[in-house]
Amino acid sequence: MCEEIKELGFEYIEASHGLSLSLMPGLMKAVDEGRIRVAGVHNFCPAPIDVQGDAPDAFRFTSHRPEQRERAMRLSMETLLVAARLEARYVVLHMGEVELFQGHDCTRELQRMVRNGYRDSLEYARLKGKYVRKRMRLARVYYERARVALHKLAERAEKLNLVLGVEGRSHFEQVPGELEMPTLLAEFADNPHVRYWHDFGHIQRKHNLLLLNHDQYLKRLKPHIYGAHVNDVQWPQRDHRAPFMGGDVDFDTLLPRYFTQAMPLTWELSSSVSKDAILTAKQRWDALHDSLPQE
Repeated sequence: MCEEIKELGFEYIEASHGLSLSLMPGLMKAVDEGRIRVAGVHNFCPAPIDVQGDAPDAFRFTSHRPEQRERAMRLSMETLLVAARLEARYVVLHMGEVELFQGHDCTRELQRMVRNGYRDSLEYARLKGKYVRKRMRLARVYYERARVALHKLAERAEKLNLVLGVEGRSHFEQVPGELEMPTLLAEFADNPHVRYWHDFGHIQRKHNLLLLNHDQYLKRLKPHIYGAHVNDVQWPQRDHRAPFMGGDVDFDTLLPRYFTQAMPLTWELSSSVSKDAILTAKQRWDALHDSLPQE
């Protein structure tokens, strides 16, 4: 796996939440032998052995169940140790979600309407407003749980010299939301071990649903940005595409405005993206990246 990634022209990898426990010894060996370098780790890593498939949100800091919150914290602390062992610099975190309606995914309903051409309709505006107001009424307790968890993790991150990257998420039910993220990060403004982790695909998906403006969102968070997941979006919500291959993200504008060469910018792509698409996109990416400010 590492050799294939290096052949595509990448020097670093991010150990992700889908990495199984059985792959960890091989990855550690590759790092020890200098065959690959790990820039960061995505919580939870390795994946919990009792969870089927790739499930970074199987255990949430915001859960109503104390045992679920405790499990999320325990797995996260273990992930920090893994990151230190792999000589990584950062750990990306999902902080949880606001539980709106049992068994009902509000974001998916908005996506369905947008796909069917209703984005500019009064019907869409009313439904979006209904969901957003509901979230605002319920969000406080979930936000507070996420906030408390982040403080606990920050103490361990400082001891291990790691940066916690609080990721911007794709669904408006998730925490922190676009209005909550600046407030949360302002609380950690003087703590170099807690920063914002941007995901171009996630935030573009919200942009496409008229939940935020991608450029204005980054402008508010610019003082807190540490790095990003790089992926494009095919309208309106199919993310993890290679950049510059017909997607919606305006990398040419957003990268020079908010990012530098020193920031970790990790490509997070679907396994369906072809090798040729990656190689083609990377040529244009490298030229753009070289034009960014160094610091």
